[in-house]
Amino acid sequence: QVQLVESGGGLVQAGGSLRLSCAASGSTPNRYAMGWFRQAPGKEREFVASINWSGGTYLASSLKGRFTISRDNAKKTVYLQMNSLNAEDTAVYYCAFRRTDGVTPSTSLYDYWGQGTQVTVSS
Repeated sequence: QVQLVESGGGLVQAGGSLRLSCAASGSTPNRYAMGWFRQAPGKEREFVASINWSGGTYLASSLKGRFTISRDNAKKTVYLQMNSLNAEDTAVYYCAFRRTDGVTPSTSLYDYWGQGTQVTVSS
């Protein structure tokens, strides 16, 4: 089992920035991928970003230039830096863990999920 704990969400004004963190613990393999997804009220969960063990990344095309994913393998932590936030970014953000070391936007290929952290952008 792997446990994921997200932090860093909150209320921010439009144009502002936030950095989310997600720490993994438990029985983690030697190499693994992690990702971020988000779900706005009344909408399906959507892919945000994914990162492999070596730091290779895959971002949703609509978010390139504003969002950045990174990781610290020693801390088993993945980060999501979000800049130039707008009201459309308001959602619950979920961290995801994949026991296979490969980036993917598919929710079904992640094995564990965090509880989610709320990000609210006021306009």
